[in-house]
Amino acid sequence: MYLPIGGDMAVRTSSIIGIFDLDNTTISRHTRKFLELAEREGQVVSVAEDLPKAFILTAEYGIPRVYLTQLSAATLEKRLESEGLRQL
Repeated sequence: MYLPIGGDMAVRTSSIIGIFDLDNTTISRHTRKFLELAEREGQVVSVAEDLPKAFILTAEYGIPRVYLTQLSAATLEKRLESEGLRQL
């Protein structure tokens, strides 16, 4: 199954490690450092046309990816629940 994350993009639900709210998580310097490192290593994919509200951490075939989306973490979780997929 796939989770639509905005911008005509979807990620495979089996590859999702976590969905995180940017406002809450970027308070931590550890999260900021993680996102900076992911950006430097080319692992960040932005699907947000505006300011991103959440990020989705995935790993598929051993390759980590961080997707920035303008959808809120709550909206993404509701999409998972509506599909009966909220087993993360």
